[in-house]
Order: sequence, then C-alpha cells, then structure tokens
Amino acid sequence: MATFVHRLRGLRGVLLPLLLIAAWEYMSQRDAAHAYAFASLSAIGTSLGELLKSGELYNNALASLQRTCLGLLIGVVCGVAVGASMALSRIAERLIGPLYHTLRQVPILGLIPLIALWFGSGEFSKVLIVSLAAFYPMTLNTFEGFSHVEARYREVGRVFELSRIQQFTHVLLPSALPSLVNGLLHALAFAWVSSVGSELFLSTGAGLGNLMMTAEAGARMEVVVICVLCIGLLGYAMNQLFSRVSRHLLRWRDLR
Repeated sequence: MATFVHRLRGLRGVLLPLLLIAAWEYMSQRDAAHAYAFASLSAIGTSLGELLKSGELYNNALASLQRTCLGLLIGVVCGVAVGASMALSRIAERLIGPLYHTLRQVPILGLIPLIALWFGSGEFSKVLIVSLAAFYPMTLNTFEGFSHVEARYREVGRVFELSRIQQFTHVLLPSALPSLVNGLLHALAFAWVSSVGSELFLSTGAGLGNLMMTAEAGARMEVVVICVLCIGLLGYAMNQLFSRVSRHLLRWRDLR
C-alpha cells in the first residue's frame, strides 16, 4: 500500500498535463468550430509524423536554436563587458548608465519595426534582436554583482598586494559569479522568447516562428499547436540544462 501511494505521489507532476490533454480532446470533438480552434490529438499526431518525416520541424527548430545561441553569445559577452565597466568605473557608469537604463525600458519587440527599417528583415536583424534581449539582463546582473562585492574581500586582495588583474580574477569575479549566472539564466529566457518573436514579425528564412506563421496562413492549426509545444519543450530543456550547469559552477557555495 505504501508503495502504491508513493507511486501516485510520483505521478502528481503529470496529472495536470493529462487533464489538460483530456479537456483539449473533448473540446475538439464538440463541433466544427471547436475542431478548428482545438485540433484533435489524432490530427496533431499525423501532422507531427509528417513534419518529422520531411525534416521540416527539425530544420526550423535547429534554425531557431542556432539564432538563439549566436544572439545569446553576443549579448552575454557585451553585457558582461558593459556591466563590469559600469560597476568598476565611475566614468563609465556616468557615460553609459543613463543611456542603458533608458533603452532597457523599451520592449525589445517594440524595436523590431525600427530595426527592420534600418537593417532589413534578414538574419542580421533577428540576431541583433536576440542579442539586445540577452544584453539587457546580463548587463544589469553583471553590474549588480560587481557593485556589491563585500568590502572584506577587497581588503583581502589589498592585504596580499594583488595586482588589478589578480584582484579581478581571484576576488571580484568569484564574488560576482552568482549574479553572473543569474543574469545568464535570465538572458537565455529573453533570448529564446525574442528569437521566436522576431521570426513571427520578420517572416523570412527558417525558424519555428516562421513555420507557425505559415501554418496559420494555411489554416493548419495542428501545426501551430506542434510549434507551440516544441517552443515550450525546447525552452524548458535549455533552462534545465543551464540550471544544472549553474549549480555545478556554484557548487562551492555549499561548502562554505
């Protein structure tokens, strides 16, 4: 009996998804209008098989992932550089800070028309949008991390007469690492959302957003549902991967 109860507790995580799937299938069987808005599970399964067989789903998902990774890399590198500069230099903070804090209030997707006007609707514009989405949270978390290094740690660096580079690598960077990791997790989430969003607005080239828009234009709601599920699952998988990496990088905190 205890084993049975334990197994039931282990299934709690799948209970809500199963209920949602059952409700979805029920809605799809009501009438023609509901069948269009709520594609049946059989139609979704058939279309999923077709997309996998043709390689269309894989190619578009890969394009979105590559765009996200490239934009994330650019945004993180630039965010760390700018955030650290503002935290460690008052001149840099006064020069860059007001502009940065003003621009980060503007929604990324609200910049798409302007970016498309300047650079077109090609790959460069999409990567730029993803880079900006990752840049803002990474800069803010980097700035906070380096600004709040405890004074006692800085004092240790001065006692041991460390050079500036040694103070940065042995004192400042380890102290700011939790904030940097937190910024990376936020940057990843914003990068993935903005990558798909840019594909929805700039419907050229491959990508899950482009596939979704094409399916909507062709009244293939089952493909739209597949794209939504794929976006959610890939985002969840990337978040779990980065969370495990971050726990590994910060494992030393449990030893203190």
